[in-house]
This record gives sequence, C-alpha cells and structure tokens, in this order.
Amino acid sequence: MEALAVYGGSPNISSHLHGGRLERNGSLSCAQKLSLRTQYLSSFHPSSLLSCSPLLNHVKIRTKKSKTHIFLPHLVASMEDVEETYIMVKPDGVQRGLVGEIISRFEKKGFLLKGLKLFQCPKELAEEHYKDLKAKSFFPKLINYITSGPVVCMAWEGVGVVASARKLIGATNPLQAEPGTIRGDLAVQTGRNVVHGSDSPENGMREIALWFKEGELCQWKQAQASWLRE
Repeated sequence: MEALAVYGGSPNISSHLHGGRLERNGSLSCAQKLSLRTQYLSSFHPSSLLSCSPLLNHVKIRTKKSKTHIFLPHLVASMEDVEETYIMVKPDGVQRGLVGEIISRFEKKGFLLKGLKLFQCPKELAEEHYKDLKAKSFFPKLINYITSGPVVCMAWEGVGVVASARKLIGATNPLQAEPGTIRGDLAVQTGRNVVHGSDSPENGMREIALWFKEGELCQWKQAQASWLRE
C-alpha cells in the first residue's frame, strides 16, 4: 500500500489500515493520509527519529571516531626529529681532567654517544671548523688555543639534542652561564670555556663529518631507550 511504502511498513500503520476504510481505487484519502502521518510521527521520541536515519548514523559514527584525544606534549614530541650534534672538550678541559665529568652530563641526560676519540687537531682543520670567525680579531689566538693540545671529539644523537646540549653547556661567557651548566660550574673565562657544542642541526652534521672519518661512528641502540621516550 502507498502508506506502507512511504513509512516503511510500521505495524501501527498496518493495523490502522486494516481497521480503516479505503477509497474505491484502493488508496487512502487525503484526510486518512494526514491522520496517519500525525500518528506515526507522534509515536516517536525525537532521539529515536535521529537514530533511525542511516545518513545521520553515518555522521554520528564519523564524528565519534574523529574525537581522538591527543595530549599536546605527545603530539609535539612525535613531530620532533632525532638530531646529531658535535661536542668537543677543548684543550683546557682535557688538561684539567674534566672529560669524564662532561661525558657524564650528556650520558645522564640520556643522549646516545655515537663517536668518541682523543685527537690532536691540525691547524687546517681548526681553521675550517671556525671559518665563520675568520674575520674576527681573535681568530689567530683561537686557532692557537684549539691546536695547543689534544681535544676530545664526540658525536651525540637524540631528540632535540642540539638545543638541549647548548643548555647543558651554558653561555659562551662562563660568567654569564647559569649554575648547573658545564661552563657555569667549571669555567671562568670565555677564552677557556672548556667545551664546544654545535649551534644548529645543520652545523652538527657538518662538524661531525669534519671531525670524524667514515667508519668512526657506531650505530647502536641504548638498552634504556624505551625509558627515555614514549
């Protein structure tokens, strides 16, 4: 019947039709149709009307799935890249026996040590490393200082390792470095500030390639890695 086709064959409507009168052509009169619509709609709660629509059900499911709760720090951490940085204990740090102390601070932070060596720096390498400072008046003195004794070269890896290492090291002038930093605790003068650290991820990669030869870096995984990052 027409009404059954329109309203999906509701049992209430079906019983109403059996008990009512049809027009001669077998269809309902306008008054009967209006009465059926009113009774049909009044028998449903508004929430049930929403739930019976396949389209609305689809929308509800999609909306529910899209409500994923992400803790912001986790989202930020997942976007951060693993970086490498070059750390060098300068001749004064080596002469003062501070190598172990400096390595320990990076290890305690949780960074991965990929390369380590005691090295006598030649003048050509020192000049290439500090080429951005070539126009400075103190450049010759700096080169003499770096080549005056052995240095300890280190390559460290970790999430945000470049920025974090700079914080561990402290300000260039030890008198301005915060207590708790390497320079703040162990150095007094800019010309003897114990340690060098790359100032950007790009320089980190450049300096590691400059100070380490192929095959001198180790690829390995820390046993504590799962306790450092989620």
